[in-house]
Amino acid sequence: MTTEQILLEKWRSLPPDKQQEVVDFVEFLQNRQSPEAIVRQDHGSLLGTQLQQIREQIVTSGTPLLSDEEVDRELAERRGGYQELG
Repeated sequence: MTTEQILLEKWRSLPPDKQQEVVDFVEFLQNRQSPEAIVRQDHGSLLGTQLQQIREQIVTSGTPLLSDEEVDRELAERRGGYQELG
């Protein structure tokens, strides 16, 4: 069995969300391999591409992303305006 066949077999045994993580990780490795040849996908700019790469690193590390409410709360706290209701 070739490396490609082994990889494909293992990938197929994963749930869809884990399959996507594998795809994201491979894209991360490709981008890391040749940073000058970054393909500008849907991000439209080099900054957007760099931010997407950072996000992929965070997702790959297993660190949970913030929910919309958590983002709003953090922004308000940094601006000095968040107050707990209730």
